[in-house]
Amino acid sequence: MMQSVCCRDFSISLPEKIKALSGSCVIIKCTFEIQEKHDKDLTESAAIGQWSKDGNNVFNSRVHSSNHFKGAITGKLHEKNCTTIFNNVSSNHNGKYHFRIESGDLKYIYRDTSTVNVIESPPKPTVKLNEDQDQEVLEGSSVSLRCSAETLCSSPPPTLTWSFTPRIPLSESSRQQELLISDLNFTATHRHHRVTFTCTITYQLQDKNKTAQDNITLHVQYAPQISTSSSCDSATVCFCEVDGNPSPELEWHLSGRPVSNSSNTFISEERLNSTGLRSSITLHQSLSHTSTLQCVGSNTHGTARQLFQLNLFSQEASWFNIYSFLIGGVVGAVMVIICVTMLWICRTQKGDKTGLARTDGAVSLDNGGEPFYVNNVMSSAGAAKLGSS
Repeated sequence: MMQSVCCRDFSISLPEKIKALSGSCVIIKCTFEIQEKHDKDLTESAAIGQWSKDGNNVFNSRVHSSNHFKGAITGKLHEKNCTTIFNNVSSNHNGKYHFRIESGDLKYIYRDTSTVNVIESPPKPTVKLNEDQDQEVLEGSSVSLRCSAETLCSSPPPTLTWSFTPRIPLSESSRQQELLISDLNFTATHRHHRVTFTCTITYQLQDKNKTAQDNITLHVQYAPQISTSSSCDSATVCFCEVDGNPSPELEWHLSGRPVSNSSNTFISEERLNSTGLRSSITLHQSLSHTSTLQCVGSNTHGTARQLFQLNLFSQEASWFNIYSFLIGGVVGAVMVIICVTMLWICRTQKGDKTGLARTDGAVSLDNGGEPFYVNNVMSSAGAAKLGSS
């Protein structure tokens, strides 16, 4: 133990495996140690770092060659930091990498390697609820969704975005070492039931953007809610729609008492979806004057009620009948008046044709100088008589 503390030897620390996104960059985090006797040789001006891949020299910190990978040693070699970045990563960067240090009389190649694996698409982010929450939440409770993604070398850095409906204000993203994190906090309502929340990580590369995503579908439990479309078509037929999670049961109450199918009532039900139910009730005419009809939906989280006033429909029907009778009477009276008037006009016109009229020969005068009138019907006989005289 004393020997290992007092005597340093050659060693290196670097990741065993690294993922790199094609078209982006890759960073090999690297630190090394040398024997104490070479401390004097390791200087800033003399230190050279080299990388070989699968036995071939692919990078030299002092020599830029077309056969070498483009990049730079970002660490300070004289401080034993050999962290290196390679740019414009492609499938040619796949392989095992060895590091070599040279500085004056110091020349050493380390045996430990780092394997680079180039991928075409970025790793998927992970979306989940807080650890203390189930995927089934209750309406009114606070919900916290977290999207976390492993970040690869990229410039500019990747971003996380959420997509969902309805809109919710986003919290700011944060970084924790090599993770990119975005939290989404809101209060659950029935509108969030079965809503899919999708988180997307985007890398902005030179040639094109590359994305990956993950999602989660939220399930919200909530008390029943009766639709505003629930109504009565008449005094005998009513409809009720109710929605809730778990899917509610529905009852009809007549004058405060539950009713079921019978000779006086007919009830039918239809499942609209996993949370919705529609029911209709048809009442016998004798029950149409009942004061109240109520639709009642219930599940484990509560009850909802809708009241229908049947007597209003009966009153409306009665007034409708009265109005119809009055209108019919008025229309009938008007028609009688019109018929009587037309008959009088016709008879008047007929009387004019059979009464006294002035003859075409009325220009001749009697002894007294008065015009001579004859009946139209008798005019021809009278003319014959005058001719004989």
